Amino acid sequence: MLKIEHIGIAIKELSASVPLFEQLLNTPCYKTESVASEGVNTAFFQTGEAKIELLEATREDSPIAKFIVKKGEGIHHIAFDVENIEAEMKRLSALGFELLNDTPKNGADNKLVCFLHPKTTNGVLIELCQEKK
Repeated sequence: MLKIEHIGIAIKELSASVPLFEQLLNTPCYKTESVASEGVNTAFFQTGEAKIELLEATREDSPIAKFIVKKGEGIHHIAFDVENIEAEMKRLSALGFELLNDTPKNGADNKLVCFLHPKTTNGVLIELCQEKK
């Protein structure tokens, strides 16, 4: 793994949270994007080498909506940048980590992504991400 790519934060409303994080981080949101397949709207902030991703559910059955019902707003996942997502998925699976998807899927911010089940990572949802080429 190369670096922490971003930290994902589940929030109820982008309209309220984007201005709050712009003030908190003293930087503008540089991108918003919808990922229909995941039922989420996202907003991104650059903070040094890493990013902050705000995640707003667009439907009640989305993973973010379920997270907020269960745990409330807060840190949802930590994403790590990888050079070769498929090789990293194979390596981690062979070590006993449970992957939430068998193949990389399209994520926000021009990334291929795969999530690791929190039960195999001390309760932390981990995202692997690779820039699409």
